[in-house]
Amino acid sequence: MSTFDKREDNFEKKFAHDEAAFFKARARRDKMFAHWAAGLLGKSGADEDAYVGEILAIEVAGGGEDGVFTRVRADFDAAGVARSDHQIRRTMDEMLAKSAAEIAAG
Repeated sequence: MSTFDKREDNFEKKFAHDEAAFFKARARRDKMFAHWAAGLLGKSGADEDAYVGEILAIEVAGGGEDGVFTRVRADFDAAGVARSDHQIRRTMDEMLAKSAAEIAAG
């Protein structure tokens, strides 16, 4: 294997590792975010667990970050929870950074 081939292989391995870590961080962020939102909505116990499951299902179904945000925004509006779009997005970003740091720390 030439030096170029080894370098290319290492870049591919790093890319795969980084993508896996990012996926794990997003999944962890979504769970933390769903628990945070459930708390603001006054949900606890089985209701909280069910809500978290619904939020996680949005991401799995391909709704992505925007789908999660849209659902929580609608739930907050329906329940009269006063949070701006910016506050919700900022919380999502902060939780993603925290999740990524936790994963990097092991």
